[in-house]
Amino acid sequence: MTNPAAIADIKGGPLRPQISGVVRFFNAPGGTWVCAEINGLPPYQPPTNGNPVGPHGFHIHEFGTCEVGDPEDPFQAAGGHWDPTNQPHGNHAGDFPVLFSNDGYAKMCFFTNKFTPSEAIGHSVIIHRNPDDYRTQPAGDSGRRLACGVITEA
Repeated sequence: MTNPAAIADIKGGPLRPQISGVVRFFNAPGGTWVCAEINGLPPYQPPTNGNPVGPHGFHIHEFGTCEVGDPEDPFQAAGGHWDPTNQPHGNHAGDFPVLFSNDGYAKMCFFTNKFTPSEAIGHSVIIHRNPDDYRTQPAGDSGRRLACGVITEA
């Protein structure tokens, strides 16, 4: 791959300040390669009275802000999942595969034909506490928002 066309520097919020990393967006024929490298994720914890911790929901959200707001429910100003074509959850442009924590570290790349890197600029990337179920409307029941990064031109 060549140089990224867009990038988001990921920083943990008050619920998981240890998280840091980067998400890069590369131009590709017919779409975008998205590559994430994240450190400081919480380890997997099986469900106890609810959802497990991890694998972690991972999405593009509507607005390009990482304003913390309420420290108990941070990053709400980023809005919902980015969905420029009004699709049901699971098929939003901003719906990504989950991040698996390997002793706090995750690295993955995937292709999407739902947007180009330039279309993602100005939105934000959010990492959630829980896995996305890809069914629950409108956001997959991914739980609280642990980390955020605004997508900018690289």
